[in-house]
Amino acid sequence: MLGPLQIAPPDIPSWVRLLSQGMNFVAALVGLLVAYQAYRGYRRNDSRPMLFIAVGFILTVGLPFVLVVPMLLLGNSPTAASAYVVLSNGSTLVGLGCILYALRMPT
Repeated sequence: MLGPLQIAPPDIPSWVRLLSQGMNFVAALVGLLVAYQAYRGYRRNDSRPMLFIAVGFILTVGLPFVLVVPMLLLGNSPTAASAYVVLSNGSTLVGLGCILYALRMPT
């Protein structure tokens, strides 16, 4: 039975899970590389919007990826899964807010 907002049953093939995890890993690396380049731009040009872009990418891409490690260590605990979802989604929202603020910030 599918729950709300669930688009695939939990019994997907293992190769699909592995492919998805690999793609998430690459996306996290690219996002952190963008954050690093934005931080370098902030340091070089003393541009405050670049600092917000760097922080936004770290919160949007980096923190949810790092939060997976404690989730894997805690196993299938419903409390840990709920905490992961709330923290990950909250981090993504705040990060996107930082990026939006940087794009709308007067120079």
